Amino acid sequence: MKAIRRFTVRPVLPEPLRPLSDLARNLRWSWHAETRDLFQSVDPEHWAASGGDPVRLLGSVRPARLAELAEDRRFLRRLTAVADDLHDYVTGERWYQTHTGELPAAVAYFSPEFGITAALPQYSGGLGILAGDHLKAASDLGVPLIGVGLLYRHGYFRQSLSRDGWQQEHYPVLDPNELPVALLREADGTPAQVSLALPGGKQLHARIWLAQVGRVPLLMLDSDVEENDLGERGVTDRLYGGGSEHRLLQEMLLGIGGVRAVRTYCRLTGHAGPEVFHTNEGHAGFLGLERIAELCDQGLDFDAGLEAVRAGTVFTTHTPVPAGIDRFDRELVARHFGPDAELPRMDVGRILALGMETYPGGEPNLFNMAVMGLRLAQRANGVSLLHGQVSREMFSGLWPGFDPEEVPITSVTNGVHAPTWVAPEVFRLGARQIGAQRTEDALTVGGSDRWDAVGDIPDQDVWDLRRSLREQLVVEVRDRLRASWRQRGAGTAELGWIDGVLDPDVLTIGFARRVPSYKRLTLMLRDRDRLMDLLLHPEHPIQIVVAGKAHPADDGGKRLVQELVRFADDPRVRHRIVFLPDYGMAMAQKLYPGCDIWLNNPLRPLEACGTSGMKAALNGCLNLSVLDGWWDEWFQPDFGWAIPTADGVGTDPDRRDDIEADALYELLEQRVTPRFYEHGQGGLPDRWIEMVRQTLTLLGPKVLAGRMVREYVERLYAPAAHAHRTMAPDVARELAEWKSRVRAQWHGVTVDHVETTAATTTAELGTTLGLRVHVGLGALGPDDVEIQAVSGRVDEEDRIADAATVPLKSVGGPDAEGRWVYEGPLSLDRTGPFGYTVRILPSHRLLASGAELGLVAVPSEEVVEGAGVLMR
Repeated sequence: MKAIRRFTVRPVLPEPLRPLSDLARNLRWSWHAETRDLFQSVDPEHWAASGGDPVRLLGSVRPARLAELAEDRRFLRRLTAVADDLHDYVTGERWYQTHTGELPAAVAYFSPEFGITAALPQYSGGLGILAGDHLKAASDLGVPLIGVGLLYRHGYFRQSLSRDGWQQEHYPVLDPNELPVALLREADGTPAQVSLALPGGKQLHARIWLAQVGRVPLLMLDSDVEENDLGERGVTDRLYGGGSEHRLLQEMLLGIGGVRAVRTYCRLTGHAGPEVFHTNEGHAGFLGLERIAELCDQGLDFDAGLEAVRAGTVFTTHTPVPAGIDRFDRELVARHFGPDAELPRMDVGRILALGMETYPGGEPNLFNMAVMGLRLAQRANGVSLLHGQVSREMFSGLWPGFDPEEVPITSVTNGVHAPTWVAPEVFRLGARQIGAQRTEDALTVGGSDRWDAVGDIPDQDVWDLRRSLREQLVVEVRDRLRASWRQRGAGTAELGWIDGVLDPDVLTIGFARRVPSYKRLTLMLRDRDRLMDLLLHPEHPIQIVVAGKAHPADDGGKRLVQELVRFADDPRVRHRIVFLPDYGMAMAQKLYPGCDIWLNNPLRPLEACGTSGMKAALNGCLNLSVLDGWWDEWFQPDFGWAIPTADGVGTDPDRRDDIEADALYELLEQRVTPRFYEHGQGGLPDRWIEMVRQTLTLLGPKVLAGRMVREYVERLYAPAAHAHRTMAPDVARELAEWKSRVRAQWHGVTVDHVETTAATTTAELGTTLGLRVHVGLGALGPDDVEIQAVSGRVDEEDRIADAATVPLKSVGGPDAEGRWVYEGPLSLDRTGPFGYTVRILPSHRLLASGAELGLVAVPSEEVVEGAGVLMR
């Protein structure tokens, strides 16, 4: 019989056990081994059944067991120690509190998804896991961050397989009362709410759920409240679901509602208000509009409000392809703003102008969330060095006249939260070597370039650890595979073969990620006979564990999953290759440590960063990957292998896959498997163990989320906070008026004449030439501009590469024709073809970059011809 109503019945903990409730409600348990061990000891059987979720555990433990623990002095001593440790963690000084410099009082970090723990399934893939790791690392470092997201009642989706291997989606309802979250409440106990105005006089209401991530509060907005109509209740139903209007409403709620939620939280708790707002991908971009509206209510006009908001905003882009960005029809956006909807006092035309693709190659009728994010942020970054370069090229249309390398998008390479992803056995090995506290500090705060203590761990210990982790993975895979086959309709009598799946002594390769086409899940199947030979080799076999979800609307991705599953179902190889459905955090935490090789073969350069290989590396797993994302930046032969790419412009996609698959097979056959199975005099694979050691020693410190968050603080948050404090209302008005004047008068800015002291087109290295430039500034003055000499090597078409810029100094003017004269030195510091040019940029003390306005004046063709621009 089906219940007509559902309740969540919470246990009443005996007084001595009350601290268990606080420990369960702070998600630090998800990365703190001692806290998890304590909960496991409450009831090991229920702990396993709860999936390692303390809230579910406490809801299922028998009252008699709780009464027994309340009298257990040994347990109570452990409980006190763990509770005291949490108190010290959330109140004590950490890296941020001891850091010198002008740091923000608080930072608000907005993301559409957060992967904190499997017990709070609010993520779909890398973006969410990265956001979760960002919050955890910020907590470890003491960064006063406030996370802002949505609470999806169905999460993303649960994946299973049909009998013929087709992906099936399930959307179990999540009851917030059964999750490790609590409602944010007003002083009178009523739930705090935010509201958005919708067209037609309707309202979208949302409650605010609070998840405590160590020291960091995570606010999640939930539209499934009684005050909403049925349609509005469904706005936060599922992650990345629904059509355009559904997605637009989600993103308005995240951005605009999110700012209102932050203000409410700070009012109720006394938390410092954020000086910096960090937009993790374009989904939350509307937060800038709400902040402009706040400033307009305080007396600023739109333009001054825009400058004030930009100063304190950081935007991170995660996609290397335009198709990965949310874009909406302009009429849809227009309908949801203005007098009859949200932000009624703001001109709809000004709102639309922030997101429209008004640049060559853009779609003039589409509102682009990433474009808005970039226009609303004074600081922006990609998530690896290569991705920063790709982003500068992809968005260069927003800064016409500038070479892509000058587009003001920097990069901060992603990192991963080591305490979440490092297996307890790996941590214990480190603790045995240097002590638990030093190991914890190394994994969280980081700061060192090398972990040299790894060099002192005996080879036998390293190898024993790797085999133990592989053995645990084998057990995990068999359990999950058996459950999957039962879901596919198989009976117990058919599944005896699963007891022989995988071997703890065979080289194990992992491949697990989302399944868009560019990640090429099935590249390994390109030559099936060759793959079979690798799997079934009599002396050097390999085994492969594969997992991944295709987006519910992506039938192409589902076909790739089915193709892989059907190959893995073949009785000849099913003991050597498996596909595990429902990839998520819980599976990943077993998968990374147990693999010897982490495989990644995307189409370069479409992987923005790709952090799964980082998590594997922290457990001593070697990477075998295309040089894309972070691997392009940090690859060394000591850490693994680079799959050669065939990414020339003229390469046919099928031909490219053939070439790169062939390179993958060859690496496995000739270099990877021989090294794993080649044992030295002591009976151990010495060269393999040395690669594991080098991976941990040199790569380990680089891939930490602690390193990443420290970079954000020092390179982006601190400058943004400084700019925010500088941007008082009068200063914001001044800057807005200056920009308006410069844009209006830029047509009058010209480079009229360039001359140099060079008499010939050849010169010796080290020579310094004199440069003299006549410029017209129209209605602008010398204080409004900077005149630069730009020089460097030139190619066959006289394009300057690796350009160096030197500002020139005013030496007179204006003359009778209104021209100003600038001079400066030009150093010939490189041999070979060398060239220079001159340009004029807007200049103001409050600009973060000379390219910020996207305005530049360069010599005309006539001026160039008389300037002697080449030195050979």
